[in-house]
Amino acid sequence: MTANAAQEIIGRSLWRRTLRGAREALRPGGRLLFESRDPAMCAWQEWNRETSRRVTAVPGVGEVESWVELIEADLPLVSFRWTYVFAADGAVLTTRSTLRFRERREIEKDLAEAGFLLEDVRDAPDRPGREFVFLARRPERTHARAAATEHG
Repeated sequence: MTANAAQEIIGRSLWRRTLRGAREALRPGGRLLFESRDPAMCAWQEWNRETSRRVTAVPGVGEVESWVELIEADLPLVSFRWTYVFAADGAVLTTRSTLRFRERREIEKDLAEAGFLLEDVRDAPDRPGREFVFLARRPERTHARAAATEHG
């Protein structure tokens, strides 16, 4: 899963079903890799126009001004709005999203309950110290199958 995909799954039961579905979709030995922001870093405190405003030149489109603004932080859920202003015609596009900020231990527990083996938790190379990158693997064979093979 890339970007904030894991954090976009805000419902607890949907998150668990997603992890189980990912495990089932992988062949034995297959890996699941995703990132999740560290809630201890409080990234949403920087989500305001003053600190996040950027102007980007987009080929064939022109300049696009963008910024993110915090709407509400009711942990573990954080809602925010991105605004894009297109200089060529003054068009304004806004998007609203809510992310779930999960603690590292919570994610580790959820992965184990879904049947994954956690291989590593790393820093995101573009935001060291601000995100966790989880590398989990579907076991080569399930424990039940392994036990049945060994005893029967």
